[in-house]
Amino acid sequence: MKLHADRRGPFNTITAYGADYVMVNGERRTTSVIVLRDRIMAWHAADFRQLSEDDFKTLADLDVEIVILGTGATQRFPPRRLTAPLARAGIGLEVMDFQAACRTFNILAAEERKVAAALLFE
Repeated sequence: MKLHADRRGPFNTITAYGADYVMVNGERRTTSVIVLRDRIMAWHAADFRQLSEDDFKTLADLDVEIVILGTGATQRFPPRRLTAPLARAGIGLEVMDFQAACRTFNILAAEERKVAAALLFE
């Protein structure tokens, strides 16, 4: 689904998404990725069932206020023991299905919030 015009603002924008991809600023990504307002990072989390505390430590080190975790076609909540690094760092975590995560990231980024979208592909 295409979200809006291909015009790029001063921050990263998710311009389209589908079941097996996301486009950031018109560039197609097909593996798990972390999207921040000012950069895009590969995320080595490969499977929801194999998420680890280290995956969330990576997110806790990003200097953001909130992490939006996109868990695929359905909303799935990771165990609190895994997300503890975010809680210790005072970073909010919102868990959403992939589509909602993409839309929410764009809204918060446009509001100049310090946000990261951690999008998990399987």
